[in-house]
Amino acid sequence: MVIVRSVRRGPMADTNSGRKVLTFVTGNVRKLEEVKAILAPFCDVVPHDIDLPELQGAPNDIALDKAKAAFEILKKPLIIEDTCLCYNALGGLPGPYIKWFLKKIKHEGLYKLLDGYEDKTAYALCTLAYCDGQGNIKIFEGRTNGRIVPPRGPRDFGWTPCFEPDG
Repeated sequence: MVIVRSVRRGPMADTNSGRKVLTFVTGNVRKLEEVKAILAPFCDVVPHDIDLPELQGAPNDIALDKAKAAFEILKKPLIIEDTCLCYNALGGLPGPYIKWFLKKIKHEGLYKLLDGYEDKTAYALCTLAYCDGQGNIKIFEGRTNGRIVPPRGPRDFGWTPCFEPDG
């Protein structure tokens, strides 16, 4: 069970323009672009690439542990994001281990994992942890259902070439 404490309005640094600043702990330029676009109306997002431990466990636990570890280093408001790709036929695998699956078996291998299964459905699970700068962490989760398809398109952003969202 993950215990999520309520977020108190913690201090965010102000830029010279008077806008609030939120640190996004990532080394992934594409993730940074997405988060900046989403949060642009509310605050400025600055990246901080920290080599955090990649723990095993449930997605919420992983996000919570990463946020705690990042806060111990930075001591300021921050967000971390962790994404999973979960195959229904495989009971949710590769799940939070998608990064290593993709690295080892590439996009074609991700598609071929389901060769012996009729069920090609899957879901993408995005878990975001926000730390308010005082050590209080709130977890947010989003899920997109879809299916695994033969890889297509650019191969420069994770597993997206082989996941097709519903709708």
